[in-house]
Amino acid sequence: MKLKAKLLLVAMLVLTLLVAGCSSSSSTNEEESGKVVLKFLHKWPQPEFAPYFEEVVKEFEKQNPDIKIKMEAIADEPIKDKLRVILGGNEVPDIMFSWSGEFSRKFVRADAALELTPYLNEDAAWKDSFIPASLQPFSSDGKNYGIPLRFNGKFFIYNKEIFEKYNLEAPKTWDEFLDVLETLKKGGETPIILGNQSPWAAIHYLTGLNQKMVSQDVRMKDYNPGSGEFTDPGYVKAMEMFADLNKKGYFMKDANSSSHDMAKQLFFAGKGAIFYVELEEFADADKNMKGNWGFFPMPSIEDGNGSQNYITGAPDGFIVSSKTKYPEEAIKFLKFLTSKESALKLVEQIGWPSPIDGATNPDTALKEVAEGVDFMKQAEGMAEWLDTDVHAKVADVYLTNIQLLLDGSKSPDAIIKEVQDVAKQVQSELE
Repeated sequence: MKLKAKLLLVAMLVLTLLVAGCSSSSSTNEEESGKVVLKFLHKWPQPEFAPYFEEVVKEFEKQNPDIKIKMEAIADEPIKDKLRVILGGNEVPDIMFSWSGEFSRKFVRADAALELTPYLNEDAAWKDSFIPASLQPFSSDGKNYGIPLRFNGKFFIYNKEIFEKYNLEAPKTWDEFLDVLETLKKGGETPIILGNQSPWAAIHYLTGLNQKMVSQDVRMKDYNPGSGEFTDPGYVKAMEMFADLNKKGYFMKDANSSSHDMAKQLFFAGKGAIFYVELEEFADADKNMKGNWGFFPMPSIEDGNGSQNYITGAPDGFIVSSKTKYPEEAIKFLKFLTSKESALKLVEQIGWPSPIDGATNPDTALKEVAEGVDFMKQAEGMAEWLDTDVHAKVADVYLTNIQLLLDGSKSPDAIIKEVQDVAKQVQSELE
């Protein structure tokens, strides 16, 4: 009897646990109290970021008691695998993180992303609250499929003391830029600090150079996996211009064996005059250089066929699943997440530049960060990171060859020929 009693007790305990587990499962939660439950996936589980999202969700639920947000946060690299699984499966969050550019266009081509153009057009105040350049990278064929949350650009920062020593000013054209570099070199300075151990650092240069040398229509056609050819001579010219910076001795020595962080420390120590960084790195510059720095965007190129009023960089944010049962509620949450109040909190609490006009200002952020956002506000658009704006196979060609270009062991013509061949291969695979 005792054994039977014990077995019965264990069985009841297991059943209780199973019932408890089920009661906290998504299937039960989704039915509780007749609430709409939205699944929300983002990529910031880190302790310095997670509280912001928890607070925003809590406040949204307080103001909208009929909506429950079921939030999941997965870090930068793992979320890429998660999103790939999502793309081919049925368990799709209603609202999910996405990078802009080609990354988000994969969801569009798979009919997995809800078109958001009608929602933006029917709420002019919401649409107009965004800096226009932040919405453009989430567009495809003139339609919008994503809502930006944070806004990042690329700028050259420079050592003011070194510039003043040679009576130099921030250059506005590429020719002026080359003159500055030559003056610095003749003075015995290292003109540009570059850490290209991870080749995205050099790819960020090519991102802007491609955009400035190739017309926007041609570049967008080439960056589309279904139509890319990369035959415009501007691609070779962009690579030549980048390679020439090294040939002329303007980059630091051993750039390919130095990390970006190592290069950053060299710049902060006054070992070089100019360094190419993201807007989010401005705070590091200010902390280490105590006001002895300034910044400027990549200079315009007079004979370039691209628009010269673009800023290299990209927003990231969220797309809404085309399979969601609750599009209106999903849009309601995104409107709350990108409201002026939430955006101000984002800038002040986390320090991220916001795509919401006016949220990043000298009262909420570092003065230079606010000025950088103003540059992006005035820009015609954004040249998104090349390695995320083209098909992965094309990106791999750029990434695996850029160090060879820098050390002179592979020519721009040879690399672009390889880009063209892989672009053709990608086209054939999509047919």
